[in-house]
Amino acid sequence: MAAASPSVFLLMVNGQVESAQFPEYDDLYCKYCFVYGQDWAPTAGLEEGISQITSKSQDVRRVLVWNFPIDITFKSTNPYGWPQIVLSVYGPDVFGNDVVRGYGAVHVPFSPGRHKRTIPMFVPESTSKLQKFTSWFMGRRPEYTDPKVVAQGEGREVTRVRSQGFVTLLFNVVTKDMRKLGYDTGPVDTQGPSLPDIPW
Repeated sequence: MAAASPSVFLLMVNGQVESAQFPEYDDLYCKYCFVYGQDWAPTAGLEEGISQITSKSQDVRRVLVWNFPIDITFKSTNPYGWPQIVLSVYGPDVFGNDVVRGYGAVHVPFSPGRHKRTIPMFVPESTSKLQKFTSWFMGRRPEYTDPKVVAQGEGREVTRVRSQGFVTLLFNVVTKDMRKLGYDTGPVDTQGPSLPDIPW
C-alpha cells in the first residue's frame, strides 16, 4: 500500500531574540509577534512574547542582551504569506513612561539551517515641532496601535519615521514535506557548471 502524499508542509522555527544596540537608551524590553498569510496556521509554540527588561553590558560594546527564546511551528499549503517576525522595543522616557524605542520586521529565513539576522529599527515621528514638543511633554510619543502594520506595505508610505538602533535575531529553521510538494528551499549551487580541462 503506497503512502499518501502530504497535503501540507511544516515550518519549524526556534531561536532567540539575541541582543540589541540602542546607543542612547538603556533598560529596554522587547515584544515580538508573527504575521503570516491566510493559508498559514500555527500548530505549536507561541505566536507572541515579551522579554525581560535588560540593561546595557558593562563592556566596551554596551549591548543590550535578552537571549529571549522563540519557538513556533506553522503548517501551510503554499509559501504565499511566508511568516514574518515583528519586533517592538520599549523603554522608559525621562518621566518614567514606557515609550516605543523601535519597530522592525524580517521574514523567517526560507532555507533550513541556522541564520543570524540584524534588523534595523525605526520609530514614527511627529509631523511638526509643536506635535513633537506636546508628545514629549505629555509622555505620549507617536506609536502604532497595532505593531503588525510594520510587516505590511499598505499605508506606510505616509508615515514619517526615524532610524534608531538594531536588534539581532538567531533562527534555527527546519522544514518538512516542502520538497514533496514541489518547493525547493535547498542551497543554490554556487560552483556553477564545471568546465572541461584544457590541455596546454
